[in-house]
Amino acid sequence: MNIKKGLFERKSEPFRVYHQDEHAARDLSVQLSTMLPTLYRTRPIVFVCIGTDRSTGDSLGPLVGSLLEEQTMGIFHVYGTLDDPIHAVNLEEKMREIGKKHVNPFIIGIDACLGRLKSVGAIQLSNGPLKPGAGVNKELPEVGVMHLTGIVNVSGFMEFFVLQNTRLNLVMKMAKTMVEAIVLAEEIIERRNAVNIEKWREELH
Repeated sequence: MNIKKGLFERKSEPFRVYHQDEHAARDLSVQLSTMLPTLYRTRPIVFVCIGTDRSTGDSLGPLVGSLLEEQTMGIFHVYGTLDDPIHAVNLEEKMREIGKKHVNPFIIGIDACLGRLKSVGAIQLSNGPLKPGAGVNKELPEVGVMHLTGIVNVSGFMEFFVLQNTRLNLVMKMAKTMVEAIVLAEEIIERRNAVNIEKWREELH
């Protein structure tokens, strides 16, 4: 969950869709593809899915990771699944491992968060690092260049209890929308890169 850095600091509004919207995945994929680097061969694109299956609300990240793992990913790298989750206890260690595997990675953090009642079910895409644990008052390292979050329940009171008692049905639906958007965004980037290569070849002749 984002924390304000300063009272008068102006921040760009996150791109937001609701998981039940008819074109949610498509719209999110288009926006995501415009924010990701096209030179993925020199700067790998890495999704870090944060959370734990021990809490229903906090399982959004690893659910996304596991569903992505079932896809045939071409250029995206994914860490954090139900089988091998990234959470408060191992976050620093996992980030070090990712840093050793990838040179100058472009990291997108994925996590669940809490918000206003009318925002529950919304998926937000924002520039800047993810700040995991902020919703439950934990101090954890910031993750990523940008982040993708799903508002799974209402904030303001007993956040840890609220996350524990979030409906799995909602979390699963949001995870599927996010996964569909990420897969579509990868296809868009691959097609765009193929077109650019073809134009470059034409210019050589």
